Amino acid sequence: MNELTLPRTPTHTLPRPSFWNGRTAVSVAALLLIGWSVVRTGIGREELVNSGGWGLAWRFVVAAVQPEIGPDILALTADATRITLAYAVCGTLLSLLIGLVGGLLSSEVWWQSIRTAGAGQAEAAAGAPWLAVRGVLAVPRAIHEAVWGLIFISILGLNPISAILALAIPFGAITAKVFSEILDETPRGPLTALRNSGAPALPAFFYTILPQALPDLLGYTFYRFECAIRSATILGLIGAGGLGYQILLSLQSLRYEQMWTFLYALVLLCAATDLWSSRLRWRLNVARQLEVCSLTDAAGQITQSEAPSRLVRFSLLVALLLVVYSFWTVGADWTLLWSQRSLRLLREMGANAFPPPLDLPFWTDLGWAALDTLAMSVLAGAAAGVGGMLLAFPAGSNWAGEEGQSRVSLLVSRLGKLVSRGGLLLTRSIAEPIWALLAMFIFFPGLLPGAVGLALYNLGVLGRLDAEVVENLDPRPTRALLAQGATGMQAFWYAIWPRALPRFIGFTLYRWEVTIRATVVVGLVGAGGLGRMLQEQLVSFDYRRVTATMLVYFMLTAAVDIASVWARKTLR
Repeated sequence: MNELTLPRTPTHTLPRPSFWNGRTAVSVAALLLIGWSVVRTGIGREELVNSGGWGLAWRFVVAAVQPEIGPDILALTADATRITLAYAVCGTLLSLLIGLVGGLLSSEVWWQSIRTAGAGQAEAAAGAPWLAVRGVLAVPRAIHEAVWGLIFISILGLNPISAILALAIPFGAITAKVFSEILDETPRGPLTALRNSGAPALPAFFYTILPQALPDLLGYTFYRFECAIRSATILGLIGAGGLGYQILLSLQSLRYEQMWTFLYALVLLCAATDLWSSRLRWRLNVARQLEVCSLTDAAGQITQSEAPSRLVRFSLLVALLLVVYSFWTVGADWTLLWSQRSLRLLREMGANAFPPPLDLPFWTDLGWAALDTLAMSVLAGAAAGVGGMLLAFPAGSNWAGEEGQSRVSLLVSRLGKLVSRGGLLLTRSIAEPIWALLAMFIFFPGLLPGAVGLALYNLGVLGRLDAEVVENLDPRPTRALLAQGATGMQAFWYAIWPRALPRFIGFTLYRWEVTIRATVVVGLVGAGGLGRMLQEQLVSFDYRRVTATMLVYFMLTAAVDIASVWARKTLR
């Protein structure tokens, strides 16, 4: 009887992966770029620290525990908070209107829905008109709201309408971009079914795509409102009033106790908005995930899906009341938009903006300023990225798990979470130029104070985003390793860190794109780079040079966006 012989499977040795690959290239490029930024900033080569500023810095720190709380300063704080909130509400409403119209016109699904039913994909995409709309919206989106504020002040004067439009135009373009992406990512099956059955394009779109995308649209609207509050503070630094203006006056007069009173009001306003919007977004996500099911109650209570709807309706009612009150309280003179003086100044500005100068020394100075701006953004992004990663774990609630911890360890963990989250809230509530002005207590004016101001603000943003990544990690791999006898540090390095790191890097690269746009703000307060040159040109009404500076700024922003997209795709 012959034995059954099985064929032997040849063994192959897998080749060792090459050390030099896309991820290695990105890492080396990042290290070289950070090293160049350190050299460019002058760290280690120049005297950067102002030894005489330590006394002022200590006075500022001490004033944090004894803010001025007299009746006069509290009344002034309440009035400044009201103005800042009103600017944010008015700017958010107008940006929402711009975002809705621009989001529809720049979304692929909108243009495809108004094509003839049953058209092929190639025919539906013919012309791609949404790409043209997106290209037009990219211009106002690239200009920071502080620059828009300076432009409108030059045309309309120090009127509330300047601050409102400075918020509405760039935020509207950003909102339109995000809204179009949300609409395009919404499932199109119901829309296709209605269109193929002969339903008109407009009703089919609003009955299928819009209801599905509504939770994300509402969630982003409240997030944009949070950003508008911080940006309204920045506009206060250029004369729009509110908390930003009062903070600047207190800082210039060295009244740090008053300054901390205004800062605490700003932090509380941002915290309240952040808490409410986070709660609303969480409830909207729950509503999206839950199926409609009844709560078992003898009286036939409401369904689980109705509770989030009640919160949404209440939020919309509060928003409506805030809108009415805000437009009433700011008292903006809208007739300035079509007044003869404003139109004349606008024509003069447009006529004097072209052509840009062609002299070589000016363009050479622009090139060096662009390099300073890039170095500032890289240094700030790297510091904020590393700091956000470190603070994400104490700020996250489940990074080490609470099972098996002693009472003392649990108390220390929760205290660390409270302190770290409070610190992150403080750093992201104070705008970048305010941090840059405070950094000038210790450092001489230049790139380093600007980088510090950008880093502190983005530390708060990245720390919050990274903490949410940690909280959303699946705890089962960590528990499995701990159940097998692994130590807490081993579980951290093998189950938590590898899964969180890619998201950390992705958020850091995204914030680098945002930081390069924000460098113009710290430049306005003397931190150097393109922002400082832009301020000097706007003050002297040299609009030809403003055009050239903005052109270089656009090119630098586009280069950073392309590099960031390439790095994210390579590391994915």
